Amino acid sequence: QVQLVESGGGLVQAGGSLRLSCAAAGRTFNNYLMAWFRQAPGKAREFVAAITRSGGRTYYADSVKGRFTISRENAKNTVVLQMNSLKPEDTAIYYCAARTYDYAAIGSPTEYDYWGQGTQVTVSS
Repeated sequence: QVQLVESGGGLVQAGGSLRLSCAAAGRTFNNYLMAWFRQAPGKAREFVAAITRSGGRTYYADSVKGRFTISRENAKNTVVLQMNSLKPEDTAIYYCAARTYDYAAIGSPTEYDYWGQGTQVTVSS
């Protein structure tokens, strides 16, 4: 079992930046592949980014590639999503997620066992 708590959301103008953090408590953090998903009102939850257990490989949705960066600090039990060049269409609740295996079906929310409560990101035009 691992508990996830997101922080860092807020309101920002288009073109601005935000840094989301997810703190994990419980089992050994480097046992978990970590990911970020987001969900806008009336839309399905969608994959944003993921990082493997070792931190050696990252994955991004096409819509955020080149603008968002995921990283992890295993010593601090934290995963970070740095979001730059934000657009109004990035507005959503952002969720941190975890699972115990790498590679397969990275972008599928049903493959993740643990979720945070979410943090709101709002980008104004």
